[in-house]
Amino acid sequence: MSRRADLTLAAHGVRAFTSAGVLRPLPPSRVRAARRAASALHATPASSVAIGAALDPGGLAVADERERVTWRDLDQRARRTAAALKQRGAAPGSPVAVLCRNHAGLIVAIAAASRTGADVLALNTESTPSQIAATLAERSPAVVVHDAEFTERLTAAGFRGPRVLAWVDDERTDTVTLAQLAEEADGDDVVPSRRSQIIILTSGTTGVPKGASRDLPLRSLLGSIITLIDVLGLRRTGPVFVAPPLFHGFGLAFASIAQALGAPVVLRRRFDPADALRAVELERVHTFVAVPVMLSRLLAAAGEGADTTSLRAVVSAGAPLSGHLATQFMDVFGDVLSNAYGSTETGFGAIAGPGDLRAAPGTVGRPPLGGTVRILDADRRPAPIGATGHVFVGGDLVFEGYTAGGTKETADGGLMNTGDLGYVDDHGRLFISGREDDMIVSGGENVFPQEVEDALASHPQVDDVAVLGVPDEEFGQRLIAFVVPAADGPATDAELIEHLREHVERYKLPREIVRLDEIPRTPTGKVLRRSLTP
Repeated sequence: MSRRADLTLAAHGVRAFTSAGVLRPLPPSRVRAARRAASALHATPASSVAIGAALDPGGLAVADERERVTWRDLDQRARRTAAALKQRGAAPGSPVAVLCRNHAGLIVAIAAASRTGADVLALNTESTPSQIAATLAERSPAVVVHDAEFTERLTAAGFRGPRVLAWVDDERTDTVTLAQLAEEADGDDVVPSRRSQIIILTSGTTGVPKGASRDLPLRSLLGSIITLIDVLGLRRTGPVFVAPPLFHGFGLAFASIAQALGAPVVLRRRFDPADALRAVELERVHTFVAVPVMLSRLLAAAGEGADTTSLRAVVSAGAPLSGHLATQFMDVFGDVLSNAYGSTETGFGAIAGPGDLRAAPGTVGRPPLGGTVRILDADRRPAPIGATGHVFVGGDLVFEGYTAGGTKETADGGLMNTGDLGYVDDHGRLFISGREDDMIVSGGENVFPQEVEDALASHPQVDDVAVLGVPDEEFGQRLIAFVVPAADGPATDAELIEHLREHVERYKLPREIVRLDEIPRTPTGKVLRRSLTP
């Protein structure tokens, strides 16, 4: 990056961080302590915690259903736990794996592990024992920090190494807990010799997830953080409720950004819409982070009386957000919704603010400061405006490759193929048509199931929907729609097809409609298509 670009980014940063309340008058002693922490801890989760403790020791750092933890207490727990993890072998080259739901203990574990210089391996709480076994075999962690509910799954995966319990429902256990580690640890304060990396598993819905290492110095995050401050109005004093799991890049990214700004992070182990809305009222939540299926459930619970007037921003990502759901959500909660786009491999690719979603409800918006989106055709040449092509994303957040080797397709300029197909309109807004792998050819016509899903989702008697292609002797491929009917009365097949005729072309109509009680989804809201059978 040129010197002029660096100066421009710095100017944007000063403006944004001042508006967010991060840059503010402080006692010199606190500023010096924060600088020492930043220098010693290499821009890791541990440094965010230590800086928060230096600048606002009595301020709220994290709240879950059991406890509210200040920055001072969080830092002290992370320091002591780091010493204990180091004694158990955590170090550069000897990772710490975490298998936890969203709670304060997970924040402590990540900060403590990064303080030792060990990489943090974030395991998916929905993984099978065989998937866990394959991931642990690849990385050979020194210790696994996990919730008690996953004890049997770890045993079935064959893990025989040291374990630490992060969340315990029954205090009678032979396994040491994080709380006990923090109480019993001794020795000098641990300072890492390297910046630890967080290894996120890809959220693909088939096969064994791949590990994607995220080694992101603060400089590479600045453009994204500045954009999120501008679009979402993030504030140091504004609590951020992170509903998606922290083992996924989307949830972890927002928790990390909130911590970097000094904002409280609000967590719940399981997402319950009524409980989430009560937490918004209790903690006066400013920003709510969710996946689309959570927005649908929040809408259904909106009439239960919780005070949500503190909400200034709701950001959706992790799965496609239909234009109908975006409009419906804003009609109830106000124009607070934004739609973010990205992937584990490319990071933050684009974001649409409330104005974009009102003007063009299906858009995922524009790239962040310093980011790039290009639509390339089959020959990897730039596609015209409005033409559908392959979505490539570039910027400082693009990863360097999978932990087991290999990467995704790249193009000139450091652009990476997201695996999505989409187009850009004449206002520069990006629209995602669907995944490359999901597109079907029916009777010689290209069909994107996502378009049909969005149209069906707009029917008032459809609660949830998934559409996929299957082989067809006559047309090559055909669509099947899986529909969860609304509780107040299902629509007939004929009514659903007639509704679709008003929104999509004839050749996009599904040949079959299957009714289900629930669409199988990952914890981040993506449809488990392999679990859908005609």
